[in-house]
Amino acid sequence: MAQNTKLYLKIFVGLLLFSFVSFLVLYWIFFKPNVSLPRDKRYTYIYIPSNANFQQLIDTLQVHSLLKDKTTFIVAAKVKHFHSPHAGKYKIAPDMNNNHLINILRAGLQSPVWVTFNNIRTKEQLAGRISHYIEADSAQILHLLNDDKYLKQFGFSSTDIMAMFIPNSYEFFWNTNAHGFIRRMYREYRKFWTPSRLAKAKKIGLSPKQVIILASIVQAEQMQHPDERPRIAGLYINRLRRGMPLQSDPTLIYAWKDFSIKRVYDYHKKIDSPYNTYKYTGLPPGPIITPDISSIQAVLNYEHNNYLYMVARADLSGYHHFSRTLREHNYYAALYQKAISKLGIR
Repeated sequence: MAQNTKLYLKIFVGLLLFSFVSFLVLYWIFFKPNVSLPRDKRYTYIYIPSNANFQQLIDTLQVHSLLKDKTTFIVAAKVKHFHSPHAGKYKIAPDMNNNHLINILRAGLQSPVWVTFNNIRTKEQLAGRISHYIEADSAQILHLLNDDKYLKQFGFSSTDIMAMFIPNSYEFFWNTNAHGFIRRMYREYRKFWTPSRLAKAKKIGLSPKQVIILASIVQAEQMQHPDERPRIAGLYINRLRRGMPLQSDPTLIYAWKDFSIKRVYDYHKKIDSPYNTYKYTGLPPGPIITPDISSIQAVLNYEHNNYLYMVARADLSGYHHFSRTLREHNYYAALYQKAISKLGIR
C-alpha cells in the first residue's frame, strides 16, 4: 500500500513538473516579448503586400531584423493555424509577443495612413503622389484616370476627372488598390457637394465641375493671398456672363505644360488648345490645378463687383490691381511689366 502511495506521488509530482515545464515553454513561445527594435525607436511599421504568403511575412520580419527568435514565432504560428497575413500597414512595438503579433496580422488590425494632396496640376502628378501613400502604384492609378469607359460611371471623363479630387487629408488603409482609391474619392466628392453648395452653384449658373474648374483658375492666379480670391472669382464671373474670354495666363501655362514659365509673351497666346482662354471663350474643359476648399468657397461666395481686368501689382506684393476699364488696366499692366523687367524676369 505504501509503495503504491509513493508511486502515485511520483506520478503526480512528475505530471506537475511536466505541466510546469510545459507552461514555461508555452509562455516562452507565445507570451515572451519577441520583437527587437533599436533602443531609440518606440515602434516601427511593416508593410505586407496583397496576397503575401507566410514565407513572405517571415522574410519581411527578417529583413527588418524584428524577430528576436524566428523559430518560436514559426512554432506559435503553426499552433495557432496562422498561414497567411492580411495585407496592410502594421505598427510593431518592442513589447509585442508572438501571440499579439500573430493576432494583429491574422485579423488585419492595421494602422491607417493619411493621404494628403493639394496643388496638383496633372493626372501624372496625382498618381505619383497617391502611390506614396497606398499600395496601388502610379501606373495603375493613372490607367484608371485615363479610362473614359471606367470613369463614365462616376459622371466624369479623362478630361475633367481632376475636378473630382477635393484636396484634403483622408484616412485610408495602406492596402487600398487603384479602384478603391477612385471610389473613395468619388464618395468624398459627393459628400462635399452638400445641398447648400449645390444651390449656390446653381444660382451662379455653374455645375459643380464648372465651379471647380473656375476655382482652379482663381487659385492659380492667386496662390499667396487667399483673401483676394473672392474678388478674382467675381471678375471672372463677370467675364463669363458677358461672353468675354477669361484671358488667364495660368491657363496658357497649363496649355503649354511648361510650369517653369514665369512670364507670358504673345507667342504663348497662339497655342491652339482648349485651355487657351485668350483664344477660346468660356471655361476650359478641366481644372488646371486641384483647387483647395477655400478657392471653391471663393467661387461659391464670390464678390459682386464690376471688375473686368486685373494685373499683379508693381510692388510685387502678390496682390493685384483691379480695373473696370481697359485703359486703366493698361496703365497698371505697364507698371508691372516695367517692374519685372527691372528684375530680369524672362
